[in-house]
Amino acid sequence: MTDVPNKITFFEFLTPLITSGKKTITIRDKSESHYVVGSQVEVFTLETDQKVCDIEIESVEPIKFDDINEFHAQQESLELQRLKELIKEIYPNTNELFVITYKLMPNNT
Repeated sequence: MTDVPNKITFFEFLTPLITSGKKTITIRDKSESHYVVGSQVEVFTLETDQKVCDIEIESVEPIKFDDINEFHAQQESLELQRLKELIKEIYPNTNELFVITYKLMPNNT
């Protein structure tokens, strides 16, 4: 399959949380849910397209917006209210989302 995504972008303010290992999931809509478990993906900043690190995709699971809870907020390293606000800003009319769980690859910059 040639269309397996090998790049993912995050807001720049979130990248230190990724590189520190504090942020271990991302919640995306269907258009950004095609990551493959076990694949290695390069992380870039959304604003400047600068490479941050590499991650390995561990799981991709569907979730409804109303089912996002404190556990997800902890994995996102954000307060639950802030996480839900951010998701609604990015995906204003979407209830069908996906939790992408990942781990930081060794030897990241």
